[in-house]
Amino acid sequence: MSIHPERITLDQALPSEFVGELIEFGFVTLPGAVSTGRLAEITSAYDELMISGSGPDFRVGSTTTRLYFVDTRLSFEDIYQYPPLLEACKELISESFKLSSLLGRTLRAGSPAQDLHVDIPRDSADAPMVGFILMLDPFKEENGATRFVPGSQNWPDVPSNRLADPRLKWDGEILACGGPRSMIIFNPAVWHGHTANATSRARRSIQGYFVAVG
Repeated sequence: MSIHPERITLDQALPSEFVGELIEFGFVTLPGAVSTGRLAEITSAYDELMISGSGPDFRVGSTTTRLYFVDTRLSFEDIYQYPPLLEACKELISESFKLSSLLGRTLRAGSPAQDLHVDIPRDSADAPMVGFILMLDPFKEENGATRFVPGSQNWPDVPSNRLADPRLKWDGEILACGGPRSMIIFNPAVWHGHTANATSRARRSIQGYFVAVG
C-alpha cells in the first residue's frame, strides 16, 4: 500500500513540538495510539498468533521472539495508519511511502540488554525510513524499555565502529518509557536498543517500518 503525502488528510496531526523532537532527537513517544478496547483485542490476538507461530515468518532470537504479520485474521490497519505516524512519515520521508514490514516482538523475561545499533546507516540507499513501536505492555526501566541516543541519527558512524562494548550504557541515552497503547516513532538511523528485562514477565510490542516508494 503506497501513501502519497499530498493526499493525507489528518484529523489528529503530529503536534509541531513532537515534529521538532523527532527531527532533533531521532525519536518521539506518543500516548494513546489505540483505544483501551482496541488494545484488548490486539493483545488477545497477539498472544494467540505467537503461541501458534511457526514457519519462516516466526523467529526466536537470543532475547526476543518475532512474528512477521504477513497473513493474519486480524486487521492492524488502525495501527500503521495512526494519523501522527503518517504525519511523521510525511515529515521524514516526504515523497510517497509505503508500509515495508509489520511484526509482533516479545522481549522474553530475564533477557539481557541488546547492543546499541542502528536499523540502517544514515547514508543507506534505503534511507529515509520511519520506524514505529506500539507498546502492548508498559515499557519501563526494569522490563527492557528501548533506549535511544538523542541526535545520533546525524552522526557519521554506527555503534559497532565506535564502541568497545555496545551493551554498556551511553551517557545521555534516554529510555522511551510509556504505558500500554503508547507509540514510539523513530528514525531507524538513531542509535538504539532494548535494555535488560529484569522482570519475570515478557514485554510485548508491535513494530513496523515505512519506506519510500522507489
